[in-house]
Amino acid sequence: MSLPSLHSLRTFESVARLGNIAAAAAELHVTPGAVSQQLRALQLSLGLDLFEKQGRRQVLTERGTALQKSVAIAMRQISGSIRDISANAYSAATKATLRVSVPSVFATTWLATRIFRFLDENQDIRMQMLTAVRFEEVDWRKVDVAIVYGNPPWPGFWWRLLQSLPMTPVCSPQLLRGPHAIREPRDLLHHRLLHEDDGSQWRRWLNEARVPHFVESDIYFDNFAMVLQAARDGHGVALTSGIISFRDRDEGRLVQPLTLNVPSAPQYHCICREEGLENPLIGRFVDWLVNQASRPSGW
Repeated sequence: MSLPSLHSLRTFESVARLGNIAAAAAELHVTPGAVSQQLRALQLSLGLDLFEKQGRRQVLTERGTALQKSVAIAMRQISGSIRDISANAYSAATKATLRVSVPSVFATTWLATRIFRFLDENQDIRMQMLTAVRFEEVDWRKVDVAIVYGNPPWPGFWWRLLQSLPMTPVCSPQLLRGPHAIREPRDLLHHRLLHEDDGSQWRRWLNEARVPHFVESDIYFDNFAMVLQAARDGHGVALTSGIISFRDRDEGRLVQPLTLNVPSAPQYHCICREEGLENPLIGRFVDWLVNQASRPSGW
C-alpha cells in the first residue's frame, strides 16, 4: 500500500489535535470543505475510519488515536529538522535584519515581554523595531512586517487578525475608594473619561451599559501610551483591551472596576506584502507571532 500524502497527514494531525474541522481549516489557511475532502481521501486510502463525530467535535477512533501519535511525532521531527538545517544555513552568514513596525503601546505592553524569546530561538536574525500605529503610517520602504491597528482590506498585502479586542474600563485603584468609588457603570459619570479617539469607543461602551451620557472631554490624546499613564496617575478612566492593560493589571497599577466589555471597531493585525511570506525570515516571524497571539496565555 502506498503511503498517504504528507499534506493529508498534516491535515489529519491538525483536526486530531484541535478536534474541529473549522479550527483546523483556520490553522491551515484553507476552507473547511478542503479539510473534509482531505480527511475523506485519507480514510478511503487507508480503508479505516479515523474519526467519529460527537456533536461539533471530531473524536478519534482507536485506530485514529494510534495514527495520531505517530503522525504528531513525525511532524515534530520534520519541523525540528527544518529548523536545524535553516539555522545551519544562516549560521555561516552574517545575521539577516528583520525590520518590524509596531504601535509603541503594543510594543511596550505585549511584544517587549516576548520578542527576546524569539531572538533567543532565532539567533541568525537581528531585528530593527520601528513605530507606527496605522497602515497609512507605515513606511514600507523600511519595513518587512508590521503590526497595525485598523481594519482591512489592504490590497497587495497579506494580513492576519491577531486577536479580537474586547474593550473595558480600567483605572487606578484609588478610584475604587471615596464618595465616587466606581462600583457600577453610572459611577463613571463622576470621573474624567480618557480618550484617544473622538469619543466613539466610549459612546459604544456607555450605550451597551445603558448609561445616559454626553461624551465630551477636556483633553484628547493621539498616543494611547499617554492615555494609560493618565489612568495610572488617577486622572480618569481609560477604555482599553486586555492585551494592552494586562501587564498594568497584573502588577497592580490598574484595575478593571467593571466587567462589561464591547468589541473594538479597529483591531490589531499582522501584515506584510503578499510576496513577503516567500522570505523564510519573514515567514518564520509571522508564524511565531500568530502562534504567540493564538495561545490562551498569549494576552
